[in-house]
Parts: sequence; C-alpha cells; structure tokens
Amino acid sequence: MNLYVTNETSLLRAVVLGQSALIVPTLEQVYDAKSYETVLNGTYPREEEVSREISALERILLKYNVQVFRPRRLENCNLVFARDVAFVIDDKIINSNIIPDRNNEKEAYKVVYDLIANNRIYSLPDKAHVEGGDVVLYNDIVFVGLYTAPDYPNFKTARTNQYAFNFLKELFPEKTFIPLELKKHDVNPHAGVLHLDCTFMPVGRDKALIYKNGFINEEDYQTIVDIFGMENLFHITQKEMYYMNTNVFSISSEVVVSERNFTRLNAHLENEWGMTVERVPYREISKMGGLLRCSTLPLIRENE
Repeated sequence: MNLYVTNETSLLRAVVLGQSALIVPTLEQVYDAKSYETVLNGTYPREEEVSREISALERILLKYNVQVFRPRRLENCNLVFARDVAFVIDDKIINSNIIPDRNNEKEAYKVVYDLIANNRIYSLPDKAHVEGGDVVLYNDIVFVGLYTAPDYPNFKTARTNQYAFNFLKELFPEKTFIPLELKKHDVNPHAGVLHLDCTFMPVGRDKALIYKNGFINEEDYQTIVDIFGMENLFHITQKEMYYMNTNVFSISSEVVVSERNFTRLNAHLENEWGMTVERVPYREISKMGGLLRCSTLPLIRENE
C-alpha cells in the first residue's frame, strides 16, 4: 500500500475504521474525562449501540467508494478509536506510543501493518508520547497538541509531550510544526480537552472549526487566526465542545461527515460554506471521549 496523507480534507481513498468491540470500564479503568463522567452516571454505551453507529459511518464511507479496513477484534479490548494507535504523515505511518492502559490495542492493527512496507513504518522512542488525535495536518503545516507543564505525569488526559514533538519535527524537516498547548482535566469534560482535534479541525480547503478556550495560551489561538483568517473560522461554544463538534471527519474538501445533532454547525457548513454534510448518529460513541475523527485512521488521500 502506498500511504499518502498531507491534510485533513483531500479526497479519501483508504481508511481504517475502528471496531465496535468494547468493554464497559470501571471508574478506576477510565482514562479520559468524558468516560469518567458517563461511567459515573451509568450512561457509558453498550456494544450494540456503538456497533450501530460505526456501521452508519461505514455505510457513508462506502457510499463514496472509500476502501475501509478494520482492526482485528480482540476480546476485552476497546478498539473504537483507531486514530490514537497510529497516524500517517505524507508516506509514513507513525506507530503511536499510547498510554500503557491501551497498549494491547496495537495487536489488533497487525492486519493493517501487514499491508505496508516496513520502511514506511516508524516507531517512536519510549519517552516520546503522542496520539493521532493531537496531530492535525494542513499541507506543509503540522499542528501538534501538547501539554508541557511539570505536572504532565499527573494527567491521564495529557497524551502528547515535547519530546514527541521534537522527534516528529526531525522526522519531517520540510514541514512547519506548530505546538499548541491544551487545557487538561481528567474528570471534568467541560474544563479540558483530550486531544487537539477536540478543539480545532480544518475543513474544506482553507477553513476550520475552533474552540478558543481549549488552548492554554491566547497566542496559540491567535496563531490559528493568523493562518486561516477570522472570517474562515467557525467558533464553537463550550457546550458544543463538550459534544465534540470539532471532531468531524472529511471525505473530501466538499464533503464532511458530522454528528446529526450538531444543528448549528451542520447548517453553517451547508449554508455558509457550501459543503455537503453527511449526518450520522454518533452520540453514544461521544460518551467514550471521542467522535468521528477519533474512530478513523486515513491511509490514502488524493491531492485535490
């Protein structure tokens, strides 16, 4: 397979879609704030609900002639969020160093790695922590969500560190890497963001969705404004961030898959930006701390 991904929105040809296989964790086993809340409240989704939603997304992907790969089902293992296990930049796939609680997920993706040449697969040093949700591509620019404060080890929701940022920057010297410091909170999903794609996401060719208060530093938000222009940004509210409105998934620069309940966002995408919005039910999966982008791992996109 010839990997190729340079941005979030070019025409999608091949993707890995997460599996609905999952277990309901205990409160001690959760590792994100949204799951903490839903386990505490007894609203964490069941496998049949998750399977129904993932199948709805798969149908949309197949409608647009996207080749869909699936990880192998493993017992007692949550496999919904393919984006965190690996990510593609240009023609290389980066094998993430995910948190230890999720290491057993990697075995399920061997069926995908077997299709890729060994010299296109890159593993990170042990102390380089990164997950695909924190890596957002915009052609020659790579945005990386970070948390670099001294209390990094204390947060389960701090997934990407400075060491990983530096490593990726060396691996792709032709790219401009932009670090963005994210607010973190392990138990309150209103007070922090898990990944960069939960607070910022490019759509179309030159537009983006953004939650301003997901960034620690005002300067980081201003950097995005400078790159895209204020007129090309759709600002989401705190409530919309809670439901993960930025975590949409683009099939092309013209077509976006979005949660069907994102009323204000979907209307803006269609009526103001002239995009086609494919609406799917994904509310149950959102209760696990991720949404549409989180459950997909693009392998091939065509330049448009």
